[in-house]
Amino acid sequence: MSELSIAGAGRREYLQPVMAGALAAIVGYASTFTLVLAALTSAGASPQQAGSGLMSVCIAIGLLNIVVSARVRVPVSFAWSTPGVAFLLTVGEPVGGFPAVAGAFLVAAALIVLTGLIKPLARLIGAIPAPIANAMLAGMLLTLCLAPINAVAQMPALALPVVLAWAVGMRVARRYAVPIAVVVTGIMLASTTNLPPGALDGSWPSLVPVMPVFTLDAIVRIGLPLYIVTMASQNLPGLAVMKANGFTLPPAPLFVMTGISSAATAFFGGHTSNLAAITAAICAGPEAHPDRERRWPAPVSAGAVYLLLAPGASLAAAFIAASPPLLIQAVAGLALLSSLTAALSGALVSEDTRLPATLTFVTTASGITIAGVGAPFWGLVAGIGMMALLHFGRKPEPVMTGK
Repeated sequence: MSELSIAGAGRREYLQPVMAGALAAIVGYASTFTLVLAALTSAGASPQQAGSGLMSVCIAIGLLNIVVSARVRVPVSFAWSTPGVAFLLTVGEPVGGFPAVAGAFLVAAALIVLTGLIKPLARLIGAIPAPIANAMLAGMLLTLCLAPINAVAQMPALALPVVLAWAVGMRVARRYAVPIAVVVTGIMLASTTNLPPGALDGSWPSLVPVMPVFTLDAIVRIGLPLYIVTMASQNLPGLAVMKANGFTLPPAPLFVMTGISSAATAFFGGHTSNLAAITAAICAGPEAHPDRERRWPAPVSAGAVYLLLAPGASLAAAFIAASPPLLIQAVAGLALLSSLTAALSGALVSEDTRLPATLTFVTTASGITIAGVGAPFWGLVAGIGMMALLHFGRKPEPVMTGK
């Protein structure tokens, strides 16, 4: 084989994970960036401070994705805390204004670092049984995997070409089915999306320093709950997603790194960074690459996209806000169908854990929120609790032998 042929094969090997990573970043950004801006504004941030917060977190998770994945050659993904932002949207502006919110962000970041430094806590968080982890992942993926069907029903002219392109790709070039669907989605959006007048008016966002102020009100109302929500609804599911895809990660250094990055972004109005969950399944799952050893470029690609989105947040926000969100979710759902299949298989592989895993799946898929904590955490609680109830103290059945 010639050197040119070898180089071409190498480029093709990297294309699939690079496309998967780009999709993960676009889905992660497009689905919740408006929520980030709304939450920061609700907490007292000016438009400039809200833009600064979004920009700083994009830079932080971009660098984390690139540096960590390239260093350890494992497709570990980072994102911002979407449940944390949703929680922040409900609390309003505390005493002390947005500087007090930045102080609460800093407290939450310090607690995340401490979780990584106190080894028993990190080990406890990493000891999730594999069937339960798979079941939780399947429950998290179910809603997104239903998006292609919903999109075809609600916007057939846009969604049908995407789904058909994916189906044909699965038949003729299975490895590139999702990239083909992404390209078709881009063509559909470029040809149908019209930016509203004045959408690009104003300056690009820039980093605006915020000096944190520590108030008891903000720490109790924002800092502590934000830490709990981030750990329970992002970091735990993130570890579970990686375990479900065959990657067992030491949680302690990951918590320390995300805590430090969260502390840095707090000084610019940004909320917490953490392990990715849903988008991690795109980067770590089989659609990123059939060979697990070759999936690590996906988070690197995602990090590069986040860095590109950071300074161009105004343009990206205007374009994505004008695009049908269900169509973006649909192409993500197509990319995650293989991950859903693998997760369900892993969850139901053992009869001893089948019922607890099923309970985890339905609880997670329900989408419930209790005490500000999302369904993935309660799915874990339900499944592990049922497993303990069924197996704690039970003696193994005697083996019957014939004479």
